[in-house]
Amino acid sequence: MNTILKSRITDKCAWVGAEIAQKEDWIYHLSDHMVQIFDEALEKLEAKQLNAPNFDLNDIQIEDPEFLKQVLAISDELENGYGFIVIRGLDAQKYSENQLANIYYLLGLHMGTPVTQNARGDLIGFVENVGDKNNKMTRVYETNAYLPYHSDMSDVVGLLSIRKAKEGGLSSIISSSTVYNRILEEYPEYLGYYYHTAWYDHLGEVDPSLTPIFSYHDGKLACRYLRHYIELGHARRNVPLSQVQIEAFDLFDRLSHDPELRLDMMLEPGDIQFCNNYCVMHSRTSFEDYDDPAQRRKLLRLWLKMPNARALSPDFPGRNGIPKGLGMAA
Repeated sequence: MNTILKSRITDKCAWVGAEIAQKEDWIYHLSDHMVQIFDEALEKLEAKQLNAPNFDLNDIQIEDPEFLKQVLAISDELENGYGFIVIRGLDAQKYSENQLANIYYLLGLHMGTPVTQNARGDLIGFVENVGDKNNKMTRVYETNAYLPYHSDMSDVVGLLSIRKAKEGGLSSIISSSTVYNRILEEYPEYLGYYYHTAWYDHLGEVDPSLTPIFSYHDGKLACRYLRHYIELGHARRNVPLSQVQIEAFDLFDRLSHDPELRLDMMLEPGDIQFCNNYCVMHSRTSFEDYDDPAQRRKLLRLWLKMPNARALSPDFPGRNGIPKGLGMAA
């Protein structure tokens, strides 16, 4: 039986935040050539009067060998490396918001397939403080509140920073493989519970469905963790969480918040962060925004289905996108 991984993960994806915080091998600096390729693409898009997400590879496809080589390297790092990457080199003062969005979406198209992020069918998500925190239907990313560690419903999630907050709003990520290692080494008695299926209230589904937190398949560990939606799913199914499950979730949360394990960063305007949802969880600190809406914190989000994504077990079904018109409206 090999459905439960019982050995420590030693791959690059099992990183420790304190150990890589001073490194720069997870930062990809755009070369002048890459920037030039984007500039040429912008000219073609503007000539056709096209703006993201209303274009695809039939409208514009970059065939430059060096560009394609770099895109493959980024995609490989997400699946077989750290599981995340930060791309720097876009001058937010040089480009308009539309131009930044076009570059970002164009890069996403060459990496994978953008998928819908809500019931409206949006392919680009606007992460900004515009929601009502008192409305239970408001998703947390639409507020300035703390965003708990979680993974999104796609192979890869991307964030492009347009503007920073007045104060706060740090991006925080953690390796789910490292969390797994700590559980295996220090709390092995809980390990099996993470492989048991739980009722998730997946956005875009009429009823909650079953998914485990950890799944080991074809030599790779995959993780999906959204505690709020597990609790909501069990409540909707009228299946109370056991005390052991609650303890297991509390342990998972405590390890995820360990300052030694996590990696905090401020995404500066023009920075792009991509994370593999199966091996990296992400979070965000609360923030104080500017009074002027034109100055408020804003990021653009992409969910990508990747051609090189790991194979998933049948009891850990893929969740690439939220079907349009179903589930919650936000």
